[in-house]
Amino acid sequence: MVKSPVSGRRVPGPEPTAVPVTRLADRVLCGDIVLPKYQRGFVWTRQQVLYLLDSVHRNYPIGSLLLWQTTQELGSESEVAGLDVDEPRRGYPVNYIIDGQQRIASLVGALHGDSQGWQFGYDLEEERFLHLDELPDDTPIPAYVIPMRRVGSAASLFGQVADLRPELRDRMEVLYEQFTNYQIPVVTLHELTESDSSRIFERINSTGTAMNIVDLMRAATWSPDFDLKEEIEKLLGVLDAKNYGRVDTKTMLRTIAASARFGFSRSDINRLRDLSKDELREAGAEAGKAAERAVDFLCTQIRTPRAEALPYYNQFAVLVEIFRQLSKPSAAQYEALERWFWLTASGEYFKNWSESQMGPDLAAVSAFARGETEEIDTGAALPRSTLWRRSPFSKRNAPSKLLGLLLSYENPLDLLTGRRVDAGKALSWQNDKEFHHFFPRAFLRDQGIKGANVCGNLVMITSNTNIWISDRSPSRYLRDLRDLEGEDALRKRLQSCLVEEDAYQAALRDDYEGFLLARSETLHRRLMQLIGTAAGGPAVAPAALASMVGSVDDESDSQEPEGADEPLDRDSAD
Repeated sequence: MVKSPVSGRRVPGPEPTAVPVTRLADRVLCGDIVLPKYQRGFVWTRQQVLYLLDSVHRNYPIGSLLLWQTTQELGSESEVAGLDVDEPRRGYPVNYIIDGQQRIASLVGALHGDSQGWQFGYDLEEERFLHLDELPDDTPIPAYVIPMRRVGSAASLFGQVADLRPELRDRMEVLYEQFTNYQIPVVTLHELTESDSSRIFERINSTGTAMNIVDLMRAATWSPDFDLKEEIEKLLGVLDAKNYGRVDTKTMLRTIAASARFGFSRSDINRLRDLSKDELREAGAEAGKAAERAVDFLCTQIRTPRAEALPYYNQFAVLVEIFRQLSKPSAAQYEALERWFWLTASGEYFKNWSESQMGPDLAAVSAFARGETEEIDTGAALPRSTLWRRSPFSKRNAPSKLLGLLLSYENPLDLLTGRRVDAGKALSWQNDKEFHHFFPRAFLRDQGIKGANVCGNLVMITSNTNIWISDRSPSRYLRDLRDLEGEDALRKRLQSCLVEEDAYQAALRDDYEGFLLARSETLHRRLMQLIGTAAGGPAVAPAALASMVGSVDDESDSQEPEGADEPLDRDSAD
């Protein structure tokens, strides 16, 4: 017996029992075991569910469940695995799941679910679990495949296999008995406070399972009248309302922590647990207003039509804080913001944004907002021209997104038709049909030349022109274009694609190295103009100039838009 922190009375300590799996599933459906609102949504893959069923069938241990039994009324989910569950009975003790959500939801869905995603079965012939959509369409389920939702009904099972050979009937009987008799260890905690339950949940998951910071902070700040997930959804709704698409939830959590006057780092985010619910809501509301202004800036000044076009989502977090502190920038400040964007998008500064960078960045934002500096001082290094020759082209690659933004600034003309290419469609990154290798990959491969898929070899054209060029050599299709449209028209279209004279002449010679060198210099020069280092242009922040010597080439093909300081594991166990 231990003393309850709620009532002060002596109550039972953790109580271990063993409960049959079918009984546990029934208790979930009748509202005796419920899922509290601060738990994560269901994240297991279909394969993980199949492994779980196989473990039960083989009598392997699948771990224990942890429940919290209380008469307190908490927010709980109204469905599990797509199934409606009964509401908990008022005034009676209810068992809230603290640990084991993914396993119990999987078992409930497999044993009772009837929606398409939850139709699991067991093949008696092959002795394996499967999802029923693996079976041929428009054909009845064979008698030797047992739908798992029938496992709890002996009469239904024995009737289905009555005409099968004895060996298969024996396998069915083993299946029935194993799922009827398999017991799961259940530990029940009594009389915890709401905050204790969420802390227990946080500690269990932070030490045993890869949880992201959003899940942990949702647990740490949850109460019956506050859910951090809902506040983040409100923020994302701001982006939805502007048809901008979505950034990741961790980025939005950073904006809340910064709006609360803490900062961007994980330790800053953790300080949110010390705020009241009203303070958290106020921070979220401030971030929402600033997010609207950040989206407007990105759409109109930078020409990013959707969030997918951003080289790094962490740029968005900083922009939201800038517009929170500086709601109405002057014309000069808008220009400085643009220079900051292009500079930080041109290297790996935001790829692995560390806590040692976040503090100085926040200080630089505040100094800029107060008018103490004319530029946003940053430690981002100036890019080198080799960026374009060494960075592979990929829709998930920051240099590739930077290339797309540079091209959109030029209002590129289609090489074949002369009509303006829909840059917004290309930058939505739903596919890459609006991009084409100027030196086709097949042509270079036939010449024994490697390195075709680098950013410097990509231009933005229409899908039809992409097909028209196909795998022809540049010298061939460029001369065809010149004969069709004339030299002046062709040069104008090439320049709009940031292919200037030296690169054009190299392409007419089918000189890939010469083309790539000349094109990279053009792309570099245009980028430096946007950053503000061209002759006669404004100077970038001193920290960027100081770091020029240490700038590095970007050779990564895995630049994620979200610069996380820990991995996100969405297929983890509970």
